[in-house]
This record gives sequence, structure tokens and C-alpha cells, in this order.
Amino acid sequence: MIPEAFSYTLTLGGRYAGTQDWVVRPDKGTVVVRVQSDFSGALPAGRKIQESRLQPETGFSLAYAEADGSSKKPQFETIFDQRSGIITLRQGKDEATQPLLVGHHDPLSLLLWLRRVHEQRPEADDGPAEPGLRPTETQPLTVRMVGGQVHIQHLPAGEVGGMPARVYFLRPGGAYVYAEEQAPHRLLRLIQPSDFGPVEARLMSEAPAHAAVRPAGQGQPARPVRGQVGKPRRRGK
Repeated sequence: MIPEAFSYTLTLGGRYAGTQDWVVRPDKGTVVVRVQSDFSGALPAGRKIQESRLQPETGFSLAYAEADGSSKKPQFETIFDQRSGIITLRQGKDEATQPLLVGHHDPLSLLLWLRRVHEQRPEADDGPAEPGLRPTETQPLTVRMVGGQVHIQHLPAGEVGGMPARVYFLRPGGAYVYAEEQAPHRLLRLIQPSDFGPVEARLMSEAPAHAAVRPAGQGQPARPVRGQVGKPRRRGK
């Protein structure tokens, strides 16, 4: 794979809320994704760092960790050990394990997988959805994550900055993902729930001229907390 680096402008209710920087690179036969979110402006100041290691062939997660900017040690960590068939979850001093029976995604591996899922050939199968199937407007695709499942619904086509985009709705939670229709299928726009309202991330190079301007002197980061949101129109259930 070719290493990538791209950035997003974050907004909350049309107001500047920080930046998000992504780095995707190969590493010893795997793919490593590092995302640094620096929140400010419309959000309390803080920083959140996420890192995922995933399988390049399947897109499944091998490990995932989250930390804030004030600590080098992850507050949350998940390891998917393929050899032992065990998932290890660590949060603070607490640790738990569970069997690893099928491939799992983490928040970052899932987004990268959505970049390429619509290129894969759909299977004529009435059984459980596996990677290789496409989500549709009437039949969501279900993927496994730690703690449960995520249902992905393919909404009617959208547009970001004049570029056609595939639009996906994720539930539970209510996040929206806009992936570029044409290769390399960049993540053009993301809408993430938070306790402050929907936080929107828009790819900087594709931001329209009227996008929020960063206020002078606001460079401190901050971390939003999950909440509820619902914006674009959905079809089906």
C-alpha cells in the first residue's frame, strides 16, 4: 500500500471545533492507522489519540488503543490475538478476555474498510453478512465490534464539495460516513455523535469556500463524548 496522510477540519453547529490528522502506513505486513484529534473553539480544549493495527487483506483489526493528549499510556486498549483466539480488553487497571471467533473491527479499521467495501463483489447469500458483501438501502450490512455489532446502511448517493460520494449510516450511535465514489475513495466527510451535538469532520482539501475559519489563538485540543445525532435522510429500517 501507499502511505497516506490527510487532515480534517472539525465543526460543531457550523462553528470551528478543531482539526483531525490521519496517518496510514504499512508496518511489518500490517497496516497502522494513527488519528490525532485536537479539539478547540466550539468544544472544550483537549486531545484524543487513536491507533489501529489491521490486516491488509481483510481489513480486520489486530489491535486498537485510545489515549488523551496528557497521557502516553492508553486509557482503552483491545488486542485481537489470532494465534491464541483470544480478545484482550484493557481499560485502566482492569483487564478482561473473550474468545475471538470471527474477525472484528475497531472504529478506525471500520472506516478504512468502508473505503473499499463497495468495490468488492456482492455475494448471493442469505446468511450472515461477511466482508465482501455490500450494505444496501434495504439490507444493512452487519459487522462485529467489541461489545456488539454495528449495522451499516447504504443511503442514497450524496455529494461533498461537488464530488459524488457513497453515504453510509452506522447504528447504534448514528454516525454518517461519506466516501468518495471514485478511487481512492477518500473519506470526504464524517459526522460523529457527541454530547455537545454532531461533530462534523470534512477533508480539508475538499472544504468549500464558506467552511468555518479557525479563530485566531485557538489551538488547544479537546475530547467530545458520545451522544445521539441524526441528520441525513434514511431509507428503510
